[in-house]
Amino acid sequence: MWLDRFAAHPPGSTPPPASSRSSPLPRRTSGGVSPYITSQQRPGISPRGSSLSLVSNTSSSSLLASSKRANGSALKQSTTVDDGPDPEETLARILGPLPIDDAASVDGKTIAINEEALELDFDFGGLSLRELAESDGGQEAVDTYKPQTVEDCRLFLSFVTPFPCTHSFVIVERDKAKYEELHRSIRKCDEILSSVETNLTSFRNDLAAVSADIETLQARSTALNVRLENRKAVEKSLGPIVEELSVSPLVVSNIADGHIDEAWVKTLAEVDKRAMAHKKNSQQTQQTQNKALADIGPLLEKLVARAVERIRDFLVAQIKALRSPNINAQIIQQQNFLKFKDLFGFLNRHQAVLAGEICQAYLNTMRWYYLNQFTRYEKALAKLKLHVLDKHDVLGHEDASRRATVLSGSKVAGPPHDAFNLGRRIDVLKTNNQLAISSYLAEEDQSTHYLEVTFRNFNLALIDNATAEYTFLTSFFYPALSFSAISRHFNYIFDPTFSLGQTLTKQLVADTYDGLGLLLCVRLNQHFAFELQRRRIPAADNYINGTAIAIWPRLQSIMDAHCESVKALTAALPTRAPTATSAKQASAAPHVVTQRFGQLLQGILALSAEAGDDEPVVASLRRLRNEVEAFLTKAAQALFGADARKRERFLYNNYSLVLTIISDAVGKLAVEQQEYFEKLKTKHQEVG
Repeated sequence: MWLDRFAAHPPGSTPPPASSRSSPLPRRTSGGVSPYITSQQRPGISPRGSSLSLVSNTSSSSLLASSKRANGSALKQSTTVDDGPDPEETLARILGPLPIDDAASVDGKTIAINEEALELDFDFGGLSLRELAESDGGQEAVDTYKPQTVEDCRLFLSFVTPFPCTHSFVIVERDKAKYEELHRSIRKCDEILSSVETNLTSFRNDLAAVSADIETLQARSTALNVRLENRKAVEKSLGPIVEELSVSPLVVSNIADGHIDEAWVKTLAEVDKRAMAHKKNSQQTQQTQNKALADIGPLLEKLVARAVERIRDFLVAQIKALRSPNINAQIIQQQNFLKFKDLFGFLNRHQAVLAGEICQAYLNTMRWYYLNQFTRYEKALAKLKLHVLDKHDVLGHEDASRRATVLSGSKVAGPPHDAFNLGRRIDVLKTNNQLAISSYLAEEDQSTHYLEVTFRNFNLALIDNATAEYTFLTSFFYPALSFSAISRHFNYIFDPTFSLGQTLTKQLVADTYDGLGLLLCVRLNQHFAFELQRRRIPAADNYINGTAIAIWPRLQSIMDAHCESVKALTAALPTRAPTATSAKQASAAPHVVTQRFGQLLQGILALSAEAGDDEPVVASLRRLRNEVEAFLTKAAQALFGADARKRERFLYNNYSLVLTIISDAVGKLAVEQQEYFEKLKTKHQEVG
C-alpha cells in the first residue's frame, strides 16, 4: 500500500523508533525540491534520513543546496524557500486534485492517512540538520554526481506523493532524455571553455615570449645603430687618409698592362690624384716619420714612371700617324688625341721636359702637314682658268673692246668679259655654300673664273683649317699650357701656310686691273675676319690684316689708273669749236665712258652697302666722279660748240643714264651718289 511505500527503506536499514511516529507531519512541505534528489546522492546517510525533507525546512534547504550541484555543473544559482512554488499545487497540476479528507486512492480504493502512518524515525548520526548540511560528508555528497535512474525517480515520486503516480512516470521518462541532452551540452560547453582557456593561456604565454623577443631586438637594434654611427664617424675621419695611402692591385695591373682607352684614362686620373696627395703629404710631414707614406712612395713613383712611359709611346704613335700620306689630321685629332687629352696633362705634371718634347714634335709635324696640304691645294687652284684684265681695261681707254686673255702658260684669246659690270659676281658673297672646292674638282674644272674665285676657295679652306687647329690646341694643351703659349704654337704651325696664302694673294692682284675683283676680295677678307671673331680665333688676325694690306694699295692703284685714263681722254678732246655742220650732225646720246662709269659706280656701291666713310675707295670714287664730270662737260663743248641747248641735252642724258644705273643701289654711299647725280640731272633739265 502507499503508506508502506512511504515508510519503506532499503533492506538492512534500522527501522525508525516508535517515538518519531507521534510527530505530526504538516501537509505543506518545503518547496523547490528537485525530483532528481535521492538518498543515493548523500553517501553515509540512511534513506530514512532523506525523508525528513517533508517535515523540516532546514533539511529542505540542505537538500536544495545539494541539488544545486547534483549534475556537477559550476553554474551558480540562488534558491530561497519563500520564493519556491507550492509543492501541493505542483502535484495537483501534474497528478490532478488530491482526494478529500486526507484520503488516497490506490487501485480504485480510498485509503485514509492517520497520524500513526506519519510517525517516522530518522537517524542523522547524532547531528542536527544544519550540522549535517554543513558537514564534509554533505559537501562530498553535493559535489559528487551520479546519474539518476528511472527507479530513483519512481522512489522519489512514491516518497513525495501519497498515491500511485503512473502519470508522473510518463513525464519523467519523457523529460529524462531532454535533461540528459542538456547535461551533455553543458559538459561539452565546459570542455570547449576549458580548451579555450588552455589556448588563451598558451597565447598569453606566446605573447609574453614575443614581447621579450621584441625587447631584445630593440636593444640589439639600438646597439647596432650606435655602432653604425661610430663607424661612420670613424670612416668619415679616416676614409680620405686611407684612400690617399692605398693603391689597389687592379689599378697597378691596369696602368702597367691595360689597353689605353677611356677606362685607362680614369684609372690614370686616380693614380694622379694619389700621387699629388702623396707629394702634398710628404711636404707637410717632412719632420715626422710616417710609415704609410714611406711604404706607398716607391710604389707610386714606379707606377707614375710606367704611366709616363706608356703615354709617351701612345702620343708618339699618334704623331707618326699624322705623317702618313693621304691622312686626315682632323680625324686623328678627334679620335686619338682629344679623347685622351688628360694624358698630356698628366705628362706635363710629372715629366714637364718630356711633355715639352712631345709638344714640339706635334708642332713640327702639323707645321709640315699644313704647308704640304696647302701647297698641293694652291697648285690645284692655279689650274683654274682666270680672266685677265690688263691696262687696256681702264675706264678711259679708247680701244677697250670686250676682249680677254687667259693666264694659262701663254696668252690666248679667252671668253668675253666685262671689266666694269659686277653682274652675278656678287654671288660669291651671298652664297650659303661654306665649303671650298676640292683639289680634284679644281683640277678638272674647265670653266673660266674671275680672280675672287681662287682667292675665296684658298682662304676659306685656310680659315677652316686654322679654326680646327686652334680649337684643338686649346682643347688638348689647356690648362697644361697658357693661352699665350697656345697662340705662339698656333703661329708656329701656320706661319709657312699663311705666307703661302699671302703670296698667292699678291700674285692674284699684282698685275690685274680688275677693280671690282679686288673690291670683292676685300669684302671676302672682311667676312673671314668677322667669322674668325665669331669663332673666337684671335691667332689668325695677323694673316687677315696682312691680306688686307696686300689688296687695298692695289685697288687704289687701279682707281688711280681709271682717273688717269679719263683725264687723258679729256685732254685729248679738241679745244677749238666745231663747225656748224659737225655740231648739227653730232649725237646727244650718252657717251661710252658714261656707260662704263655708271656700271663701275653701280658695282662699287653694291659692294659698299655696309662700308663706312673712312674707306679708301670712297675718296677714290669721288675723285673719279669729278674726272668723269669734267670730261662730259668738255666733250659737250667739243661736240656742240655754241649750241647750248644740245650741250645741256647731252649732259642731261649722260647724268640721267648714270642715275638710272645706280638707282637700285643701297647704303649710305649710294644715297650720296644718287643725290649728287639727281642734282646734276635737275640742273641741266631746267636749263634745257
